[in-house]
Amino acid sequence: MSELSRINTNLQALQAYTYLQRTNSELGLRQLRLATGSRINRAEDDSAGYSIAAKLKAKIRGQEQALANIGDAKSLLTVAEGSLNSIMDILQTMKEKVVQAANDTLGSEERDAIENQLAQLTAEIGDILDATKFNGRALFATTDVTLNFQTGDSSAVEDNFSVTIDAISNGTASAQGGLFAGLTSASVWNSGNWSLDTVAQATHALQAIETAIQDLATRLGRIGDYQKRLSFKMDNLATAKNNYEAARSRIADADFALEQMQLARLQILQQTGVAALAQANVAPQAILQLF
Repeated sequence: MSELSRINTNLQALQAYTYLQRTNSELGLRQLRLATGSRINRAEDDSAGYSIAAKLKAKIRGQEQALANIGDAKSLLTVAEGSLNSIMDILQTMKEKVVQAANDTLGSEERDAIENQLAQLTAEIGDILDATKFNGRALFATTDVTLNFQTGDSSAVEDNFSVTIDAISNGTASAQGGLFAGLTSASVWNSGNWSLDTVAQATHALQAIETAIQDLATRLGRIGDYQKRLSFKMDNLATAKNNYEAARSRIADADFALEQMQLARLQILQQTGVAALAQANVAPQAILQLF
């Protein structure tokens, strides 16, 4: 009652107003969280959580890009694999023709026809090798092509994956990576032209083509191994990204059930606070009874 006798400063109203302001501030915070879905909207909401969540978000975005990188790497290798499969089909056709030429039932005209067909098939292999590019970069050359893929979000060695596509060309023995190495020694090959005038020459060509088929099969297997490793990396990275996303969510995302429960409580406190402030403003009028 002593405070009520001093009407120049209404302490009860000031206290009621202070707590009402706190309720309104917290009510606004809860409404913001429900509107944005985030528990931390400013650094002042939770400075430590904000810092941790920001680092996790940066890591997650890096992992998302790394996943895209792996997808691009698999696409590149798929392009290379497709070209090698096309060349494999051509080599198998060439083998059929050389086997045919190794039979002495053929005359010179028939052998010439086979030689011309082999020359065209050889030229097509060269066209395929030259045209096999990814984003303008040739995948097959007379020297090994080494490609580095960023498969993680850090600069660590394990987050970089190196792939080597062995040198390959359709050249002769003098060309590194030539598919038909050794043909010149038996005069079967001359500047892209085939010579199958005898059974011996056809037999020698058959050996070279079989070697080329085996070599190409080995290259295809190596590319398949690279693709498999990239698939494992993609699966592992996707799992890690999901786990980091869950960790970030627990720190930064709003719990809607909790926020709605707190909102209901604060709305009641807001109403009672307004009522208490109104009563506190009226209370000093009791002093008028002394006059």
